[in-house]
Amino acid sequence: MEQLTDFFLEPYYNKLVIDTTLEAIALVFGIISVIYAKKANILVYPTGIICTVITVFLLFKAKYFGDMMMNIYYSIMSIYGWWNWSRKDNDNYLVKISRIKLEDLNSVIIFFLVTVLITFLVYKTSSVDMVIFNYVDIFTSGLFFVAMWLMANKKLESWIFWIIADIITVPLYAFRGLGMLSLQYIIFTVLAIQGYLEWKKHLSK
Repeated sequence: MEQLTDFFLEPYYNKLVIDTTLEAIALVFGIISVIYAKKANILVYPTGIICTVITVFLLFKAKYFGDMMMNIYYSIMSIYGWWNWSRKDNDNYLVKISRIKLEDLNSVIIFFLVTVLITFLVYKTSSVDMVIFNYVDIFTSGLFFVAMWLMANKKLESWIFWIIADIITVPLYAFRGLGMLSLQYIIFTVLAIQGYLEWKKHLSK
């Protein structure tokens, strides 16, 4: 148990207090955001923006450009999702929880492939030595891109992409010395499973 604790805490011994504080704030708002998402509450977006903007700064400092790009995208997509979820017609919200349709699959595949390609090119042009973690980062970036787009359109299947990407990201951040973000994604995984079941239950009604 002590070794596990040291594994998560040791990277913070030499970190600036401000960076550790910002990571903790991102952790809290990230969890709050997913809780709101699980409830299909529009507050998922303002709370999520706080988390992603802070995370962009931390990842830029750490030179994890793939994840940084994804969090920039999350911030932009959160603005779109905020607008999309708030649209009404005669006091009725236009975007409701639904399942992905066959015509959506082309968009999913294109978004995934384009994101993977762009993230790879960002790494290649940033003079970063490519290691296995970078390729995992590129792959999860594609998954997160698709998940965020589906979430902005209230598709049930968005949670499946979140779950897969979250599970992969847990060890990725742990070995990078970002223990709090790793813990965050453990919590995200649990909440994403709950979110999928809750949205599925809503659809069945």
